[in-house]
Amino acid sequence: MSRTRSGMATNPLAIGAEWLASIEALPTSVRAVFGYYADTGVFDLRALTVKSHVDAQMDAIFEEAFTMIESALAAEFEVDSIEFSYETKLTLPARLTLGYLYRRILEDSTGDYNPFTGRSSSGWLGRSRLLGDGRRSVDHSEATRELVDRVDRANRITALIVEALIDGDMRDALNDDEFEDFVVDITLDDLEDQRRIAEVAQSTLKQSIDRRFETFPAAVREAHHRAVEISEAHQDRDEGFRALIDREDRESAIRTEYKSTAFDDPPALFDAEILDLPYFKTQYDRVGVIYDGMIDMYRGAGFAINDDFKRSIILAIIGAQIWLDDVSDYADDLEEGQLTPVTAEYLLADRDSEAHERVVTIAETYLDYAKRYATASDTPMTGIAVEYIYRDGKPDHLPR
Repeated sequence: MSRTRSGMATNPLAIGAEWLASIEALPTSVRAVFGYYADTGVFDLRALTVKSHVDAQMDAIFEEAFTMIESALAAEFEVDSIEFSYETKLTLPARLTLGYLYRRILEDSTGDYNPFTGRSSSGWLGRSRLLGDGRRSVDHSEATRELVDRVDRANRITALIVEALIDGDMRDALNDDEFEDFVVDITLDDLEDQRRIAEVAQSTLKQSIDRRFETFPAAVREAHHRAVEISEAHQDRDEGFRALIDREDRESAIRTEYKSTAFDDPPALFDAEILDLPYFKTQYDRVGVIYDGMIDMYRGAGFAINDDFKRSIILAIIGAQIWLDDVSDYADDLEEGQLTPVTAEYLLADRDSEAHERVVTIAETYLDYAKRYATASDTPMTGIAVEYIYRDGKPDHLPR
């Protein structure tokens, strides 16, 4: 991505960090840390502490969800046990938002109390006093109780959101008869067995989600439903977008109805500079609105999340959709007549080299804005994730 925004190009440390970020032999996660520092000058050790707690909690959320599905599958197929996993990248924004909340909770924690483990550095929960029989009585201060409640609510709403994101992805897979992401350790006889696996997994998650919704204010469910409604309306227009490719005025139709189409009611979150980005309306309706709704679900659960962070998440996920998925799927999408920002640019350009340059510029622009807003919202973990997305892209796979 562009290194001109931060003005770090002449800083010797930034130059060294950028050099390290360019070494492809290093893990992408390491290159992302150095790349983010090179671009912003931000290197925050606290982000590493937050990440370790987030990773542990996300692992627990996935384990709980998949254990529940495994029990349902074992009963369905009348076996003692089944191991189940599901491949999806859709939960990264939930991971980042949990990190955002954890960082604020950690900043509000005083002394040596750790709000994530529930212990002080001395190993006791909160303050304690010794009783006559040698036992300790824990004295929770009001501030400590408030921190514990915030951690608990953050974990519970994230579990709901993670399950809802996976549920939506599973429903799409069922609608498209695509079952390769549903992985089990038993032999399946035919496509019908694969569908049974998918149906049981999805219905089990749906039951859990309905139970979880009951523990939160109605605003949480309403935010989710609004986002799903807009996203599904975009999916319903898929055939119409495909039809643009076959029109006699194809170039004009793609430009006006897909690349540069405007909102009837623009989201107030974004100014004209963002609203005018290529493909913003179609990609916001395609994927961005889901994470707009995700942040509103967190807010409905009582968490204050600033708009810059919300902008960074939405723009990062749009950038990732183009830079990772659409770039990777270009050949298949073109063969199947699927209109994406990547296939659109190749249909519009006179030369492959021109289309390649435009795709790179468009994706980098989204990711640059996402990083800028992540830095403005003081969330290095999100900025590093945006850098990871960029470093993980494979634009050389496109024709040029």
